[in-house]
Amino acid sequence: MALARFGRQVKRQHGVCVKMTAVAILGLCFIFVWSMFSSPSNSVTVQRESFDDIAEPVASSTMVSKSKGKDIEKYDANDNKKKVESSLKEKDEKKVNGSLPLPAHEHKSGKKNEKHVSKRKKDKVKSKLSNKVSKENRENQEQEESQGEETEKENEYEEEVVVDDKEEGLDGESEEKGEMEGDADVDESVDQETQEMAENENEGKKRKIKGPVFDPKAHYSWKQCSTRSKHNYIPCIDVESGFTRLHGYRHRERTCPKAPPMCLVPLPHDGYDSPVHWPESKLKVLYKNVGHPKLAAYMKNHNWLIKSGEYLMFPQNQSEFKGGVVHYLESIEEMVPDIEWGKNIRVVLDVGCSDSSFVASLLDKDVLTLSLGLKDDLVDLAQVSLERGFATFVSPFARRRLPFPSGVFDAIHCGRCTILWHAHEGKLLLEINRILRPGGYFILSTKHDSIEEENAMNTLTSSICWNILAHKSDDVSEVGVKIYQKPESNDIYVLRRRRNPPLCKENENPDASWYVPMKTCLHTVPSAIEQHGTEWPEEWPKRLETYPDWLNNKEKAIDDTKHWKDIVDKSYLTGLGINWSTIRNVMDMKAIYGGFAAALLQQKIWVMNVVPVHAPDTLPFIFERGLVGIYHDWCEPFGTYPRSYDLLHADHFFSRLKNRCKHPVSIVVEMDRILRPGGWVVVRDKVEILDPLEAILRSLRWEIRMTYSQNKEGIICAQKTIWRP
Repeated sequence: MALARFGRQVKRQHGVCVKMTAVAILGLCFIFVWSMFSSPSNSVTVQRESFDDIAEPVASSTMVSKSKGKDIEKYDANDNKKKVESSLKEKDEKKVNGSLPLPAHEHKSGKKNEKHVSKRKKDKVKSKLSNKVSKENRENQEQEESQGEETEKENEYEEEVVVDDKEEGLDGESEEKGEMEGDADVDESVDQETQEMAENENEGKKRKIKGPVFDPKAHYSWKQCSTRSKHNYIPCIDVESGFTRLHGYRHRERTCPKAPPMCLVPLPHDGYDSPVHWPESKLKVLYKNVGHPKLAAYMKNHNWLIKSGEYLMFPQNQSEFKGGVVHYLESIEEMVPDIEWGKNIRVVLDVGCSDSSFVASLLDKDVLTLSLGLKDDLVDLAQVSLERGFATFVSPFARRRLPFPSGVFDAIHCGRCTILWHAHEGKLLLEINRILRPGGYFILSTKHDSIEEENAMNTLTSSICWNILAHKSDDVSEVGVKIYQKPESNDIYVLRRRRNPPLCKENENPDASWYVPMKTCLHTVPSAIEQHGTEWPEEWPKRLETYPDWLNNKEKAIDDTKHWKDIVDKSYLTGLGINWSTIRNVMDMKAIYGGFAAALLQQKIWVMNVVPVHAPDTLPFIFERGLVGIYHDWCEPFGTYPRSYDLLHADHFFSRLKNRCKHPVSIVVEMDRILRPGGWVVVRDKVEILDPLEAILRSLRWEIRMTYSQNKEGIICAQKTIWRP
């Protein structure tokens, strides 16, 4: 009855106010009922702006009581928010050694690098993680017992370890290469932490902390690899599935097997003998150590290498360049007098590795040349170069960047070049431009150039503002030689009429190279004082002991040089039992500042300084010193032939590696693959790592020549035998 009476009053002329009052009363009733029955877990939460404050697990020993925890949690949330905002501002303005902050998806180890994560996907992952963290915080506030549960959940996060004073996750398949140049105290960026957590969330579960690097109770039995490439097997380059005669057995790009090889590469069919020692190896090597059917066919049409008895000979008066390589080098200096071999030109990249006599002649002039052996010729000339004792690495050169930082080579050479530089929007030449030092030289010698190819090359070099310093057709060598120079500043880029290729974006890191696709953009020349490449290095050998202004923590680099000089002089040269006259090709598996390589210069050897992709980026400084090196992820096989090196050096390599790799024993198998029979391994590390490592080396039947330990640290010096199962 009351409702009926109320309805009649509403219909009256003055019922508008009554209507509004009724609506308001109903709305208030709805809100009251909803608030009574709604769950507190459905309350609205504020989205997190950063995951910086949850990047690391909280140990159970650091848990606080409920009453104190709430106050501290509120304080930390506000404090962390301010810190993150401040760090993000500084990150936008700061450049570390010439490198812009690296996007998390651009420089990861492993195959996942090529899948660039879109911004929308990143935001979605961040939102999921934010909601999940907010829910956990509410549960912690509701009940006291949740502290123990939170401890268990946080223990499921991957433990983080310090690698040269830099934090890194344990998942070896998705690690990011650090951006630091000598400064190992710079914190990980917020972007990197967010990406690591996002990848963990996508996996659907957190990896638990693993045990020791090597299982001390494990027993090993080894078998020979049964691969198509047999004794020349390079795991990430040689195809072992889907093989067809049409496509050959080598990848166009680096493609590693899902599980690392756990087999031993066999010796050549005709046997293997200790290689010819340096410097005699410049003139001859044992043919059976490098024998290959394609090589035999190649020798019929090239006179710079001939077979004489059991040796492969390299006559000094013969070369790919008619008139001799000495005449060829002298003509280059005449064309461009600013090129002074062994002074302002110290580090050179030779693309193609066709005639190693070019490298040998430059070595006589104190020029260290790193040869790029391309894997599409099937002749295996890179293996010949390594056997002779020249710095060489093997890599495809098609769609991904070469594993070098930007602007580090003084000159790049391509002799009797057949590469179509203008193809595919000029990607290959743009990659050469990336790694060439500002003001550096690109020396191109070709034969029988077509007019169309020459015009296309001229158009491309003009578009990237390269200056043609000299162009000469040598009647003696029968090749046309062009010498280009890269710009030293960005002023000329502004004057381009057609800005094609375009300049790369400011946030595009020019040093990012591990599994990073080649770009069709042009990187600008470094101009800030904290960037590497702004000035030409000192002349050799002064540059070896020069520490540039852009290098952070110069004191660390100076101490590293003194440290290794003392160790090499007082221990390595006299106390390990190594005959250093038999050592030529050396690898430092975890180089930092190149101090180990610098200490061995007087021994007439060359060192491949490997900077792991998860470690601080010190490789630009190594090149600045006049040494050579490369980026690599040791969870994958290295890009070289079997039996390439005489000595492998690993200083606290395995302890820094920790549990990044799923199969750490595979690294020892890889060491066995790339080390020559009779070669040496020197490992300095913790005793808890050295003891099981010694057992693995003995299972390979290596000879343990010396072991020493003190204060839980030690050293193993072992020699590989010629045994195979």
